[in-house]
Amino acid sequence: MSPLTDLIKNHPNANCFDLPPLPLDAEGMADDFRRYYAHTLGRDCDDQTIYYAYKALSITLRDRLVERWKNTRNAYDEADCKRTYYLSLEFLMGRALSNAMLNLGLNDAVAQGLYEMGLALEEIQDNEPDAGLGNGGLGRLAACFLDSCASLQLPVRGYGLRYEYGMFRQVIEGGEQHEEPDHWLRDGNPWELERPEFTQRIPFGGRTEASTDRFGRKSVRWIDTSDVLAVPYDVPVPGYRNDTVNTLRLWKAAATDEFNLDEFNAGSYPESVAQKNAAEHITMVLYPNDASECGEELRLRQQFFLASASIKDVLRDWIRRHGNDFTRFAERNCFQLNDTHPAVSVAELMRQLMDEHDLEWDAAWLIVRQTMAYTNHTLLPEALERWPVRLFRQLLPRILEIIFEINARFLAEVASRWPGDVDRQRRMSLIEEGYDPQVRMAYLAIVGSFSVNGVAALHSELLIDGLFRDFNELWPRKFNNKTNGVTQRRWLAMCNPGLRELLNETIGDGWVRDLSQLKQLEPFAADPAFRARWHAIKQENKQRLVEQVSQLCRVEFPLEAIFDVQVKRIHEYKRQLLNVLHVIHLYNRIKRGDTRNWTPRCVLIGGKAAPGYMMAKQIIKLINHVARTINGDPDTAGLLRMAFMPDYRVSLMEVIAPGTDLSEQISTAGKEASGTGNMKFMMNGAITIGTLDGANIEIREQVGDENFFLFGMTAAGVEARRQHYDPNGIIASDPALLEVMNLLESGHFNQFAGGAFDQVIFAIRNPHDPWMTAADFRNYIDVQEQAALAYRDRERWLRMSILNTARSGHFSSDRTITEYSRDIWHLDAVAPHTSA
Repeated sequence: MSPLTDLIKNHPNANCFDLPPLPLDAEGMADDFRRYYAHTLGRDCDDQTIYYAYKALSITLRDRLVERWKNTRNAYDEADCKRTYYLSLEFLMGRALSNAMLNLGLNDAVAQGLYEMGLALEEIQDNEPDAGLGNGGLGRLAACFLDSCASLQLPVRGYGLRYEYGMFRQVIEGGEQHEEPDHWLRDGNPWELERPEFTQRIPFGGRTEASTDRFGRKSVRWIDTSDVLAVPYDVPVPGYRNDTVNTLRLWKAAATDEFNLDEFNAGSYPESVAQKNAAEHITMVLYPNDASECGEELRLRQQFFLASASIKDVLRDWIRRHGNDFTRFAERNCFQLNDTHPAVSVAELMRQLMDEHDLEWDAAWLIVRQTMAYTNHTLLPEALERWPVRLFRQLLPRILEIIFEINARFLAEVASRWPGDVDRQRRMSLIEEGYDPQVRMAYLAIVGSFSVNGVAALHSELLIDGLFRDFNELWPRKFNNKTNGVTQRRWLAMCNPGLRELLNETIGDGWVRDLSQLKQLEPFAADPAFRARWHAIKQENKQRLVEQVSQLCRVEFPLEAIFDVQVKRIHEYKRQLLNVLHVIHLYNRIKRGDTRNWTPRCVLIGGKAAPGYMMAKQIIKLINHVARTINGDPDTAGLLRMAFMPDYRVSLMEVIAPGTDLSEQISTAGKEASGTGNMKFMMNGAITIGTLDGANIEIREQVGDENFFLFGMTAAGVEARRQHYDPNGIIASDPALLEVMNLLESGHFNQFAGGAFDQVIFAIRNPHDPWMTAADFRNYIDVQEQAALAYRDRERWLRMSILNTARSGHFSSDRTITEYSRDIWHLDAVAPHTSA
C-alpha cells in the first residue's frame, strides 16, 4: 500500500472521496455533457465539430462506468475470489459508445437529453472510430468473451496490447487492395484510463549468469538487458445492467528514462534516441507482416512483451493481497491463452517465479501446470507458430534456457511412457530439429497447460485425432471442447433495434441475458401476422445495408433481391473463390438467356487479405473485376449485382448481419476451426449455406436440416479424395464449370490485363489444391439453386428465418463462458456493492 493510500485511509475525513451516485436521467447526463463539452474540452456553441460532442458524451458515460468499475474491483478484493486472466494479442472491441449505453440501460435517457439540446445521437455514434485492436474472428471472439464475463459477473481480466495503429485501412483501387495506416488513436481514446503506477519493466537481449549459493542452490540472473517499459491503459468492460464493470488492460511500449547523453552531446541525435524508437515500435502496429526477419523479430517481441507485462502485473497484485506466499496461487488464479500468441507465458511464469521470487523448479512448474490453459484456434499446421531458436537466443536467452529444460524433462516423461520410441520423441519435442531449429509454440502451450480446448465439436475432434494425437494419447483428460459463441448484446440487441423491440414485445426481454429464451419464438413462425412484421423489419435492415453498399461500393442493390453475403478474412480455405465461380456461373446463365423463374440476387463479399498473402489479394482483384463486368452489363439489370465491401470491420458487420438473407459459410471441410460470423448471421435470421465444417455442424444440428442449405464433402471425404483429386477431369465433365473456366481463361474479366488471373486459374486446376474448389462446385451451385427457389416462397423463407433466430440460443458467448468457468476456470460469480 502506498503512503498516500495510508494517509487517505487513516485521515479523519477518509470518506471525502466517497461521492454521491451520478444521475442516470436525461437532465443529469445533459448537465454533465455540457460541462465536459464547455470546460473539460474547452468548446462552445460556435464549434460545430461533432467529434467533441462524441468525446463529451463518452466521458459522461465513462464516469458512470467508473463508479461501477471501482465497486467491482473492491468486491473482488473483499471476496478474495479466484480470478482468470485472458491473454490475447487481439481484442476487436468495435465501438464502445453504443455498447456502454445498452449495457447501462441509458439509450432512451441519452437520446432524450441530446434531443433537447438539438443533437442527434446517431450522428454522434457514427463519429466513433473502430478500435484497431484486432484482425478478425480471434479478436472479435475475445471481445465477446469479455462482454459475457462481465454480464455473468465473473472475475476475469483481459490483457492485450495497445496498438497505436490497427492492422491497416483497406482501400480498393483498380480492383486491388491497398493498405493505408489505420491511426485509430490519432485523436486519443476517451474510454481508456492510463495507469502509469502499474508500469512494468520488460527485458530483452542480454545474457544469463548462473551462480550457486553456500547451500548449493543454483540461481540464474538475466543481465545486460535492453529493457522496455510496459505502461498499462485500462478500458472498462460493462456487464449487461448488473453494475459489474470488468477490465481490459492494454500495454503500451515505452522507452526507459535512460538514453545515451554522450551521443546526444556529441551531436548524434538519432543514435541517442534509437532505443526509445525501438521500444515504441513494439506496440506501434497490430501484427506486422512476419515474412521478413524484421517482422518475425517484432512479432516475437510483441508476444513476450504481452506475456511478461501481464504476468508481472498478476504477481504484483497477488503480492499486494497475499504477500510473497505463493502456496495458494494456483488455487486462486488461472491464465487462459488465446491461441499460441501468448504461449511464451508458460516459460515466462517459470522465469518470474524462479528468478524473481526464489521458487525451486518443481514448485514453480507445479504452479504453471495448474494455472495455464490453452485454446487452439486452427487446424492448419502452417498456422501453428514456430520461432527460430536463434531468434530466442538473441532476444530471450533466459526464456530459451527454460524452454530447453522444460523440453528435456518432458521428453524424459515421453520416453518413460514409450521406451525406445525415438520417432515419437522427435514428433513431440518442443524443438523441431533441422538446419534452422524451431521452437514449437503450440507444443509449449500444451505441455505447460492443464487444459487444452478446441472451439467447435469437429475442430476438437480433429485436433485429438490429428495435430495433437500424440499429446492426447499421453494426457487424454487434458483435451476438451468449448464451442465458440457471440454476445447477443452487441450482435442482436444493439445492432438490430427493430428486431430487438419485436422480440421484447413478443417474449419479453429476458433473452438479452439468457439467449435460450429465444426458443419461445418457435410457435410464432406459424403466425402470418408475426411473419409480416418480421419481414418488415428485415426490409428495414436491408435498406440500411443498401445505403452502405451504395455509399461505399457505388453499387445499387435492389431491395427485393436475395442478399447473399460472405464477409470474413480473405483466405483460400474460406473459399471466397468458390463464391466467385458461382457468381460467374449465374452471369453466364444470364448471358445465355437462361433466366426462367430467376431469383434476383445481390452478392456482397468483404474482408481483408494479409499484406503479404498474394493469392488472397488476387482473389480480391478477381471479385472486383467480376463485379465490375456484371454491374456494367445491361443484361444483368434487376437480376444480378455484386459488390466488394472495402475495409470490413465491426461497425460494418453491425449493419451487414441484420440485412443478410443468405449467409455464406463455405470453407473446405476440416479447415475452419469454428467461425463466429456464421453465428451472428443466424442470430439475425439469415439462413446458412455451408459445408459440414467448424460450428456449421452444430448450427445445422440446432436449426434442423430443413433450415440449413448443406453442400460439399465432409472432412473425411476431403482427406479420402485428396489421394486421387483430378480437378481437370471434374472441369471437363461438368459443362457449367467448363463454361465458367472458359470465361476466366479467355480473359473476359481482364480484357486489358492479360494473364492477370493466371495464378487463380492454376490454383483451381492444380491436382494438389488443398482447398478442392472444383470438387465442391457442382453440389454448391445445385444447393444455391435450392436456396433461390426457397427465397421465392416468401412465407417459407420467413419461417426458416424466424426458426434460425429462435434456435440460436446455443451460440451465445454466455453459454461458452459458462462452460469455461464450470470446466476450466472454476470461478464464482461476484456481484459488486452498489453505490449508496
